[in-house]
Amino acid sequence: MKFLVLSCWYLVPRCWLSVPRYCLLAALICAHFAQEDAIAEQPGTKNKEPETEIYRPEPGKFPPLEKAHSFRGELVFVDHANRRGSIRVQGDGKYFRNPPQPFAMLPYGIIRYHGAPADLRDIPLGTFLHVRSFLPPDPKTSVVPVLPVNNKDKIHGYSGKGIAPAENHVLLLEDESSHCRREGKVWKLTEVELKNNAGTITARREHKAGGDGKAKEETMSFDPAVRIWRGRERITVKDLINEGIWPKNGKQTLDGQAVQLGITWKPNYGNEYDHLYVSDIWLDDAAMLHATDLQTESHRASMRSRWLPARVDAVDYGEFGRADVTATLFGGMDDSLYADFKKGSKAMMNAATTELKHVLGANGTWHMAAEGPIVEVTKNEEKVPLGSSGIQIRMKVGLVQEGFRPGKVVRIRPTSWPKGLLPREEWLPMSFNIDERFPTPAIFPKYGR
Repeated sequence: MKFLVLSCWYLVPRCWLSVPRYCLLAALICAHFAQEDAIAEQPGTKNKEPETEIYRPEPGKFPPLEKAHSFRGELVFVDHANRRGSIRVQGDGKYFRNPPQPFAMLPYGIIRYHGAPADLRDIPLGTFLHVRSFLPPDPKTSVVPVLPVNNKDKIHGYSGKGIAPAENHVLLLEDESSHCRREGKVWKLTEVELKNNAGTITARREHKAGGDGKAKEETMSFDPAVRIWRGRERITVKDLINEGIWPKNGKQTLDGQAVQLGITWKPNYGNEYDHLYVSDIWLDDAAMLHATDLQTESHRASMRSRWLPARVDAVDYGEFGRADVTATLFGGMDDSLYADFKKGSKAMMNAATTELKHVLGANGTWHMAAEGPIVEVTKNEEKVPLGSSGIQIRMKVGLVQEGFRPGKVVRIRPTSWPKGLLPREEWLPMSFNIDERFPTPAIFPKYGR
C-alpha cells in the first residue's frame, strides 16, 4: 500500500508541487481509505469479514432473536446505572484463564432472574448467565469497546475460541433457571457423589416432557454452601443426608429426578478447575414458583418508582408546544404493570437516555416531565418480537420535549403510581458531559497518606 502511494508522485500535477510533500502524502492516504469506505458502503456489497455474517439492529426496529449470537458465562462486574457490565465468557479452552468481556444492554434488552423480570442490580456476581446479543447498533456511540466483527472466531491462547465476541449489545440476559423455564426444560439428575457434605452432581438438561436421548450429561460440583429449596423451605446438604435421600459418602443414582439449577463458578485446583458449580437447587415446582414470585415483586416495585421505558413511534404536533405522542412500551415487564396503562387515565412522560436514565431528576423525575391523558391503548395480537411488549399508547402532552422524537427512548408512568426520588446516578443534570453519563475512575475520592 505505501509503495503504491509513493510511486504515484510522478502523476502529481505541477500545481500540487507547492504543497509540502508530507501534506500531499497524507491527503493521498486519506483519499485512498475514504474510497475504500465508500466501496464498502455501496449498495449490493457485502460488508462482512471472511466466514462471518454481519447483522446489526436497525434503528426503529426490534431485532429478531434468531439473528442473535448466543453464549454463556459468569457475571464478574456490573455498572447497573448504565446497564452494562462484564462477563467471563465460556469458550472451548481453559475457562479460568478467560478475561472478562464487556457488554451493554440494548435499550429494550430484557433481563431475567429466577424466571422473573430483573435489573442488573438483582443478579449476584458469579452467576452463570445465558446471553443473546448483537453487534453494536452504532459503533460510534457504543458504551463498551467495539471489537472486530469476527472476534468470536479468533483463538486466544489457552482460552481457545469464542471467549471475546464482538456481539456485546445484549437483547436477552437470563440466569440458568430463567433460560430453562423459557425453553420448557429441566435438569434431570442422574447421579450424586458426596464426601464431607461436598461433591458432584451429574445431570442433563432436557425438555420437561422427556428428552430425545441427545442431551449431554454434565458433571458440576457443589459444596456445603449450596442453597437447596423445597417448597418454601430452604434446606441443606446435611438435611438430605439425614433424611436418607443422599448418601453421606460415595455415589448414588438419582433416576432422572427433575429439578431447576442455579449455576456459578468457583476457584478450584486439580481436574475440576473448569467445572461449574451449583449454587441453587429447586427440588420442586413450588420452590421455583416461590422464587419467581419474590423476584417479580421486587422488580415490580422498582419499575413503579423508575417508570416503564418505551420508544417513541410518532409525534403529532399541535399548537403552543402541545402534541400527541405515540410510543411502544418495551417488553419483559410483569403484566400487572402494563395493565395500569388505561385509556382515559393520566400519565407522565420523561425523556431518557439509551441506558434508560431519566433526563433531569434533581427535584424528582416528574419535575420536568410532560403530563396528559392517555387517549388510546392498542395491543398487537400477532407475534411480538422480543424487546417489545406489543403495547402502544398515545397520550397528549401539554409541552413536548426535545427527547420526544421518533426513535428516542422515554419513560412513562401512570399518575396512579407513587412518586419517588431516584439516586443521583440514575438521572442526568441539565448540563452534563460524557464523563457525567459514563463515569470515569475520577468519581472515587482521592485519599491522602
